[in-house]
Amino acid sequence: MAEIVCPSCFAVNRVPEDRLGEQPKCGKCGVPLQQNLPVDLDTAHFDRFITRNSLPVLVDFWASWCGPCKMMAPAFKQTATELAAKVSFAKVETEAEQTLAARYSIRSIPTLVLFKNGKEAARMSGALDAAGIKRWLMSHGV
Repeated sequence: MAEIVCPSCFAVNRVPEDRLGEQPKCGKCGVPLQQNLPVDLDTAHFDRFITRNSLPVLVDFWASWCGPCKMMAPAFKQTATELAAKVSFAKVETEAEQTLAARYSIRSIPTLVLFKNGKEAARMSGALDAAGIKRWLMSHGV
């Protein structure tokens, strides 16, 4: 049984692993649990989303003024669409969420951080295209 955190209300849902590809919905608010889009996270919801998801979570730490971040955003979104049943994708805007940026020692952006079982498993700074994001995830067992 997998736990999936709702991207809308952040309720924790238990879903049979063999049904993850069937677009399950949140038991609390009815929103699809895998929306094929990155979830915007803030400090209030970050820990719950990272620690309670059974799927690995890939977080893009970015800023609105960052050119490479803007360049990578469509590739990140595309990869989120393609790998929704295997990985949860999230974004943290570092200017708005400076506490999270400091907590994870984000020194350059964009920075991708892969979390598995609530713990940081890998990190990479710099923009990637969709193929590069997928290769990087595969190199870390996703």
